Amino acid sequence: MKPYNMITKFALPFLAVLVMMGCTKLNENLGSTLTNAQVSNALGSSGTGLLLSAAYSDIGGPLTSQDQVFSLMENTTDESLVPTRGGDWDDNGVWRVLHNHTWNADHGQVLSVFNSLNKINFDATNVLGFNPSAQQAAEAKFLRSLALYYLLDLYGQFPIRNPGDNLLLPPTVKAGADGATFIISELEGIIANLPDGPSDLANKDAGRTLLMKCYLQRGTWANRAAPTFDAADMAKVVSLGNTVINSGKYSYESNYFNNFSPTNDNSKEAIFRYNNTSGVGANNSGIGGRWNMTLHYNSYTPSNPNAGWNGFSTIGDFYASFNTTGTPTAYGPADTIFDRRIGGRDFQNSKKISGINPGFLVNQQYNENGVALKDRKGNPLAYDKTIAANMIETGNNLEVTGIRIIKYAPDYSQYGGGPAGNDLMIFRYPDVVLMVAEAKMRTGDNAGALTMVNALRTARGAAPMATMTLANPNLVNDPNTLISERGRELYWESVRRTDLQRFGIYLKPWQYKPTDDAKYLLFPVPNQALAANPNLKQNAGY
Repeated sequence: MKPYNMITKFALPFLAVLVMMGCTKLNENLGSTLTNAQVSNALGSSGTGLLLSAAYSDIGGPLTSQDQVFSLMENTTDESLVPTRGGDWDDNGVWRVLHNHTWNADHGQVLSVFNSLNKINFDATNVLGFNPSAQQAAEAKFLRSLALYYLLDLYGQFPIRNPGDNLLLPPTVKAGADGATFIISELEGIIANLPDGPSDLANKDAGRTLLMKCYLQRGTWANRAAPTFDAADMAKVVSLGNTVINSGKYSYESNYFNNFSPTNDNSKEAIFRYNNTSGVGANNSGIGGRWNMTLHYNSYTPSNPNAGWNGFSTIGDFYASFNTTGTPTAYGPADTIFDRRIGGRDFQNSKKISGINPGFLVNQQYNENGVALKDRKGNPLAYDKTIAANMIETGNNLEVTGIRIIKYAPDYSQYGGGPAGNDLMIFRYPDVVLMVAEAKMRTGDNAGALTMVNALRTARGAAPMATMTLANPNLVNDPNTLISERGRELYWESVRRTDLQRFGIYLKPWQYKPTDDAKYLLFPVPNQALAANPNLKQNAGY
């Protein structure tokens, strides 16, 4: 079935069932067809609300799962990699080829992400065909713009149709600068009709934040190999960001990890979050995957040997970028003095519950009673920064290589069943601050940018930087750069690939990726999508 026909073939029968369940009588003849207008009139605003709720629910799959947007945005960067550990996490090499930039057009995650983002795209568009209120239409267009933002960033193009388009024809496709202009125009037209909140609803500040991202990224989407930054676009970023900053609605959390805790719906930094209420269990896909994907099988005594999936890690050079001082990085507890975002400290009694503190996990791990843990072979469970050069572990230490990251504190009250309480943070206040700082630097105001960044660092328990450049083209993980500060604040929040491209260092070498090719600035358009829509064009090199 062609993707651009799927939404109509699904939505109309679904709505027809809802009509029959209601009290409105429709006079039908055998073989007659319900129009969108008839269905909309029969269901009223509640039916349109159901369609909008479905579009919101679509966010969960592509944005929370470890093998969706997160994987393409993080495993292709210096922040994350998934080594093969014996028979675990091989999957024919799909994880390793992402980190060392050797994937091809048949990669399963590339197809899955394209399809799941387009489901948001088409379901949000469908809302617009059923007489939505001004606010419902604005929310639907925000959700669609969010999906289009990721599609344009990952694949360089996206399909788009509007209500009333001929469904016998394939959707129009927009790419590059044209795609950016479309998303920007959509967002500028809806912000006034978005609500002020709450943060789990498409809201005005969420719209402003996404618009800032589009203005910052526009020159990159137009020319990935040599991004440009128009002064007028940077002025828009500063203006939009100042509106958010000066609103007084947001402030830095006293503890960084409050933003990712099981009670993070009260975060003072949340601008837009996904409320994990779909009934997904903590040990299955969903937000629980954010800790399961990295924790060892023996990480939590009550669930051993099924306490985690023992996969995702980070590289030593990224860890070391938290150190902006002349003191050598110890790769151990002493490093917590550099920056509280590195973790390693007790958080909401996490040490008493599991022995696990959020942040970067390195060296010997302990349970809630302070007993040293072991891996399944009986070796000390001590995470080592050293990973095999080819990311294929075969030695006796294969279960413990790689520094692990716990960004979202595990919700142990729901461990093993029920939805985890942690909401996914999609847009946070510090990102707005850092985008304004970046726009200032790109237009010559380095002093203003450094002041903003150092205020954030002070809030995070990190020493101010004396000087700061945008990026070091010869050292991706140079700690005294804005790109590294974005990494320290936003690590594992699905922005790193976008950032590295915008800062012009995505093709530079880093650990376990010695060489690169410009074709990897974009992912290939899946072959199934090309066959279904001739307006889509394969990206160069695939």
